[in-house]
Amino acid sequence: MQTLDRPVPGAQALADTYNDKVVRQFAAMTVVWGIVGMAVGVFIAAQLSWPALNFDIPWLNYGRLRPLHTNAVIFAFGGSALMATSLHVVQRTCHVRLFSDRLAAFVFWGWQAVIVAAAITLPMGLTQGKEYAELEWPIDILITLVWVAYAVVFFGTIAKRRVRHIYVANWFYGAFIIAVALLHIVNSLAMPVTLGKSYSLYTGAVDAMVQWWYGHNAVGFFLTAGFLGMMYYYVPKQAQRPIYSYRLSIVHFWALIAVYMWAGPHHLHYTALPDWVQSVGMVFSLILLAPSWGGAINGVMTLSGAWHKLRTDPILKFLIVAVSFYMIATFEGPMMSIKTVNSLSHYTDWTVGHVHAGALGWVAMISIGSLYAMLPRLLGQKEMYSTRAIDLHFWIHTIGVVFYIASMWIAGVMQGLMWRATNDDGTLTYTFVEALNATYPYYLGRLAGGVLVVAGMLLMGWNVLRTWQRAPARLSIPVLQPALQPDRAEAAA
Repeated sequence: MQTLDRPVPGAQALADTYNDKVVRQFAAMTVVWGIVGMAVGVFIAAQLSWPALNFDIPWLNYGRLRPLHTNAVIFAFGGSALMATSLHVVQRTCHVRLFSDRLAAFVFWGWQAVIVAAAITLPMGLTQGKEYAELEWPIDILITLVWVAYAVVFFGTIAKRRVRHIYVANWFYGAFIIAVALLHIVNSLAMPVTLGKSYSLYTGAVDAMVQWWYGHNAVGFFLTAGFLGMMYYYVPKQAQRPIYSYRLSIVHFWALIAVYMWAGPHHLHYTALPDWVQSVGMVFSLILLAPSWGGAINGVMTLSGAWHKLRTDPILKFLIVAVSFYMIATFEGPMMSIKTVNSLSHYTDWTVGHVHAGALGWVAMISIGSLYAMLPRLLGQKEMYSTRAIDLHFWIHTIGVVFYIASMWIAGVMQGLMWRATNDDGTLTYTFVEALNATYPYYLGRLAGGVLVVAGMLLMGWNVLRTWQRAPARLSIPVLQPALQPDRAEAAA
């Protein structure tokens, strides 16, 4: 079993080295933004139980902090994790240094500037009001520039690779980069009025359809395809096993790419959108179950012959349980897209539970596991400062996620049933306030789950800091020659 950042027998280290500085920078900010974004989530979860926590300050209102939370967790935490791991993986699997150090530095500092700009403008109420696309047009332009630079660095590195084979993780990262660029540019087309105000180029039902073509594919490509790239590299790497089926990984890729783009209308059931468009969204959502579960099974079955490692390796626990949550979320999503089910779940906290099963269970856990696997190597260490702390983090996080999603699932089904209950004369059995009052205990459960998740992130921050303190002052890893059979790169993942 050979690994990609360990000398291959007979191969000689080349004079140049990997650009791991930008990878370390993104890894550090992943942890920082994870703590910040999730802490904001806990604060607004507390506001649902105690509304006075906004202190009558406009920029602390739930309506302003909620998009700050979603943007911080998705784009600051998730985006930094994707950039850290993709720039790490592409160098190791292509056996070359990044295409351009200067462009890579611009990507890092430009992305941090986007995040800071979001943290300033969203609490001020400067927003387009579009889900996951709230940022105003000047920031959208900066995002576009940073993303183009990121694409040039990533694909430029692949273009100068020393092996003919392109490992499957890079296919998923590449699809994520291309699709997000397309989604962002099309959905963000707007007519600026002032620096802080613009109006969408689209109107009415067309605006809604474009927004949720973007919104669901932000889930599909930003929160799924990129993180599947992590799965396909770090699960085999940590398990020290080849991917279970390389053929299945290619089928997984093309099926996912072909189907995901068309599932967005399931967010708009029972709206002004044409009924046939809603039905198309539902059908493609149901088809999506097959490639999603095929890929997830591929990741889990990579442990065949190495299941015993789950007892002793908490990093593998993070990675495999993340894939399990991916299976949960990708079963639940198609089920909720069925119109009859959606008539119960829509606008309820069931949707919130579904989103966080994916966000906290899949995205956060695969990111955390990948960082724990990657960082020691980048810092010249054999392992993180405390393996016990990783194991404790796993249990704290997992229990927190279960608390969170179970509370929201129960609350959501209860809300849906109460809202549709009618008396014999056709009047509503329950008022909205009665349904809200019944939901109150579950909001406390949601808050408890969020507190546990943030506690786990703080523990991770401590562990990363202590590991960093033990790292040598200057650290460079030489680029290594590829193995003699580069086409079998999947066996070296």
